[in-house]
Amino acid sequence: MTAISDTPAARELYPSLESGDRLSRAEFWRRFCARPDIKKAELVEGVVYVASPVSLRHGKPHYRLSGWLATYESKHAGVTGADNSTVLLDPDNVPQPDLMLWYDRPGRVNDDDYFVGAPDLVIEVSASSASIDLHDKLRVYRRNGVQEYLVWSVRESEVRWFELRDGEYEPLPRSDKGIIESKVFPGLRLSVPALIAGDLKARLAPLSPPS
Repeated sequence: MTAISDTPAARELYPSLESGDRLSRAEFWRRFCARPDIKKAELVEGVVYVASPVSLRHGKPHYRLSGWLATYESKHAGVTGADNSTVLLDPDNVPQPDLMLWYDRPGRVNDDDYFVGAPDLVIEVSASSASIDLHDKLRVYRRNGVQEYLVWSVRESEVRWFELRDGEYEPLPRSDKGIIESKVFPGLRLSVPALIAGDLKARLAPLSPPS
């Protein structure tokens, strides 16, 4: 990556965008778009979060979940997923979820190809249960009407899958075999033990054929 020089001209072309900055959505967007060197930055409750380099501790779980969602999408028309894409959620929040899934409807993607509003399912791979994903982001997604929210806390080997019910996030039920099924996407089932173990065949087995 080419270093950006610290000159007045460079600061104008490449304005600062650092974790902890408090910005409006418009200013965040201006700075983010002016910094092609920054690949992931989010605005959560008006606070900027710039991602660190991604280790395999995050990359491998992300990959496992991505394959699971892609398999589901391939079997169900009218459903679309995305990986690590910016969401224009509300005036104070521009998250970049690890993964998301939604039903295709007019107005959900703007002319610049950014998602606008709340996806139907958001997935975050989290370092631990103490992270922003289970606190500030959870409240933001809940307030904006994200119907289901899945968080994999890698350090604790814990998967939490919530559904929005009466304005609150409630855990989806888990079977005796550790399988959780979406209420929003029929047939979207996840074997939590297989996911954590990295067993691809067992992880994909619960997915139903298209209805």
